[in-house]
Amino acid sequence: EKTTTFDEAEKVKLNANEADDEVEEGEIVEETDDTTSYLSKEIATKHPLEHSWTFWFDNPVAKSRQAAWGISLRNVYTFSTVEDFWGAYNNIHHPSKLVVGADLHCFKHKIEPKWEDPVCANGGTWKMSFSKGKSDTSWLYTLLAMIGHQFDHEDEICGAVVSVRGKGEKISLWTKNAANETAQVSIGKQWKQFLDYSDSVGFIFHDDAKRLDRNAKNRYTV
Repeated sequence: EKTTTFDEAEKVKLNANEADDEVEEGEIVEETDDTTSYLSKEIATKHPLEHSWTFWFDNPVAKSRQAAWGISLRNVYTFSTVEDFWGAYNNIHHPSKLVVGADLHCFKHKIEPKWEDPVCANGGTWKMSFSKGKSDTSWLYTLLAMIGHQFDHEDEICGAVVSVRGKGEKISLWTKNAANETAQVSIGKQWKQFLDYSDSVGFIFHDDAKRLDRNAKNRYTV
């Protein structure tokens, strides 16, 4: 089944608008069977993504009452088309509207946003920091780059997380094979380019984060 990028989906919309523009003002358009058939088909058509993706939410209220990390993590919605993504995105709070302590994840379907997940276990994360309430646009562009398979090493991508904290917000991009420096550096550079992010960003191995917690150091920087 042919997958559709966001650029292609936008072209569908533009073509439909151009067809409308050809009609002169005041002109009555006769609705033929062909027109009805075309419009019905266009409205019904959805544009599949290369992968299905799942939004997850970590509830900060539940976190404070639970001893084990991950108990409060819940699956929110899975989507596999451009249209279903926008339907979900437009009905989920953007980072600036989330409460402090919340984590919103978007991961490839069947990959859980946990270090212990078999696909994530040998991976790591790139992280970007933002001022309070300033990550909304970067979060959207990160999602579009991921689900629109815009990265050269797209198979390395597991998902992304936006974390809302008292001092600001962080977006983390999770990848599979931390030791593959060539792939990770490529992803980090492209991510900065997509978001027009000027500060340096660092990559931390999950193994280092588990062993050293806040003392874990960046293995790669771009």
